[in-house]
Parts: sequence; C-alpha cells; structure tokens
Amino acid sequence: MSRLYSVLVVSLVLVGCATRQLPANLSSSILNSDDLSTVEDGLPSYLLMVDALVKTYPNNEQLQLTAAALNGAYAGVFIDPVEIERRRKMSTKALDYAFSAFCIYDRNACGLREIKPDQIANTLAQWDKPVDLPFLYTLGTAWASFIQNNSSDWLAVAQLGQAQAVLERTVAIEPGYERGTALLYLGVMNSILPPSLGGKPDVAQNYYEQALDAADGQNLIIQVYYASQFARLIFDRDLHDRLLQDALSRDPYVEGLTLQNIYAQQQAERLLASASDYF
Repeated sequence: MSRLYSVLVVSLVLVGCATRQLPANLSSSILNSDDLSTVEDGLPSYLLMVDALVKTYPNNEQLQLTAAALNGAYAGVFIDPVEIERRRKMSTKALDYAFSAFCIYDRNACGLREIKPDQIANTLAQWDKPVDLPFLYTLGTAWASFIQNNSSDWLAVAQLGQAQAVLERTVAIEPGYERGTALLYLGVMNSILPPSLGGKPDVAQNYYEQALDAADGQNLIIQVYYASQFARLIFDRDLHDRLLQDALSRDPYVEGLTLQNIYAQQQAERLLASASDYF
C-alpha cells in the first residue's frame, strides 16, 4: 500500500508542476550536471516522461520546447553517429516538437514548414521581439540538426536555407543569443562546403568569431566546432590546436552549460589526439 501511495503522490506532483516549474527545472538539472554517464543512463526516462506530459497537456508550448530541446540534445550527444537511424528518429521528433511549440505560441507560425525558401525570410520578419526568441532558436537549431542527420536525403538538405533563415532571424533580434550558440549554428551551416566547391569560409569564420565574442569563454562547444568544422576544412593546424587548447584551459562549470562543456572538453581531447593523423 505504501508503494502505491508513493506512486500516486509522485503522479500528483508531476501533474501539479507540469505547466509550471518542471520543464525549466528538468532542463536545468540536466544541463548543469557534470556526469555525462549518469545523464546518458537517465535521460531516456525523462524523455518518456516529457512525451507523456506533452500528450497530457498538448497545448502547453513550454513543454513542447522542453521536449524539442531534450530530444535534440540526446540525439546529438549520446547517440553514436553510426546509429544513424536512431539519430534520424530523435531529430525528427525534436523538429516536430519545435514546429508544434511555435504553432501553439502563435497561430501565424503553423504553416512555416510549408513556406517556400524564397518567402521564408519575409514571413519570419513578423517575429521581432525578445519573447519570440525561444521559439525561433529552438526551431532553427532543431531544423539544422534534422538536416545534418538526414544529409543523404536531398529533400532534407534542400531545407537548409529555411533553417538558416530562422537562425538569422534569431541573431537579428539578439546577436549573442544563448551565449553564441545561434551564431555557432550559422558558422557550421556555412562550413559545409570547402572553398573549392563553392563554400564561403569568410562568412563562416565571421560567424564563428562572433560566437566566440558572445560566449566570452563560457560556451566551449564553440571552440570545438570551430576547430572540427572549419579549421579542419581549410587545413589550418595552428588555428585548430589553438582553439582546442583554449577550450581545455577553461573552467567547464557554467550555469546552463556545464554538461555541454564537459562534453566539449572530451571532444577537444579526442580531436587533438587525432590531429597529427588528419593534418
């Protein structure tokens, strides 16, 4: 009987918190953890719980934002790149949640998925306030991750311009949003092709440098992506090693970024170890 009572109490607590502090506190607890293994083991349970809460409260945009962020983070950090089908499923779910959250927040956003590439920038112009930023940012990052995980599907790759437009709208409102992460995504998007194939390294590097300035040494994943996606692309060993060594020299314990920074430093060590084989 006591076990059943405990389950009922927990259920009532979850229901009472679902539309208030639970989404924010759940994300915060995960993002501020310094134990990647524990988060990796425990996060699937949280994902299932958030999925259930979204079904219970389908019109709560904050729950949908949390679901988008957690599914995207799990796919990007904890699913091995060789498990491409799992990554595709998780990134697709994250993108669906992001679109749904934006649609609940503003009915004008409900048709964004169908907007033509040459029209999306004008459509996005209606969202120009700081309160719009979480929805723009979550959609832009989820869309970019979806494209990355479906890079063999030309229909997905063709959506790159739309995802970029959403992130450009984000940084137009607040350039350093999420301590440079929106700028980082734009840098990565412009690093996809080498210069010989029409890539724009100057544009990409400008975004990376802006991201570093916005982060002020706190968001270490920027150095890692700058090194892996740009310095390696243009075969600049000095830039590559300098960025990674800088990431390793920083304190990873930053509110809201600790988990990501611990992961970034692990990746920095791996990239430095393989540098001689690459360059």
